[in-house]
Amino acid sequence: MTNPPRYGPVFFWGNAAAAWFGVLVSFTLNISGHYVDQVDATKPTILGNTAGGIDTPLERFLDWITYFTILSNILVAVVVTLLAVRPGLFIRQDGVGVLWRTLRLDGLLMITITGIVYNLLLATGGKSGWDLVSNTMLHMVTPLVTLIVWIIAGPRGLVTARVIGLSLLLPLLWAAFALIRGGIVGAYPYPFLDVSSNGPASVLTFILAIVIVAVCLAFVLMGIDAALRATMGISTTSQASTAPTEDSLT
Repeated sequence: MTNPPRYGPVFFWGNAAAAWFGVLVSFTLNISGHYVDQVDATKPTILGNTAGGIDTPLERFLDWITYFTILSNILVAVVVTLLAVRPGLFIRQDGVGVLWRTLRLDGLLMITITGIVYNLLLATGGKSGWDLVSNTMLHMVTPLVTLIVWIIAGPRGLVTARVIGLSLLLPLLWAAFALIRGGIVGAYPYPFLDVSSNGPASVLTFILAIVIVAVCLAFVLMGIDAALRATMGISTTSQASTAPTEDSLT
């Protein structure tokens, strides 16, 4: 893996600030009950939680974390913060290094898909105040900033075929959680996940399509990464088959 540029931490901190701001505003609005009854007046929280209509801070939190948007923004916030303060985690040759390289790619993929899917399929407008601020940060600003920061500051050399394969696990676990919880509470975070309305075949087909898009996007990012390294005059021969070393950051 190559060094991020000397100004890399500045970009990582800026990326982290944008992501954490959007997450914290959204969390505050949710936990305070701002979204209660906005989707369905018969439900005590966004998704309705349980058949008994239990409304507690924990249930509101579970509603909130069920959204792919929230998970992707939290992941980006955590990963870029660690890139700023503990970059060595990402180039370790043990399981810890593999984990953080995978989560770096997960953050890039998930936040990019968040921006694309929301703006193409889900955006309806009509938001105002802090809700508009939160929505803009989560679905527009953080996705764009995260991609730009990755292009500018890297670090380069984290995306490999192995990492791409491992990066699919977290989105698939999220999908399983959203579907299982949706079946329990009778509501889903997104209309295309609604098994009761669309049927399991349609939902699984949509998830498969998103997985295929994610894999294609991951290989595009790997190609861009290789091209950027070539532009920087860095050999990719050894990095294609071996894990990065601690010395690559020194």
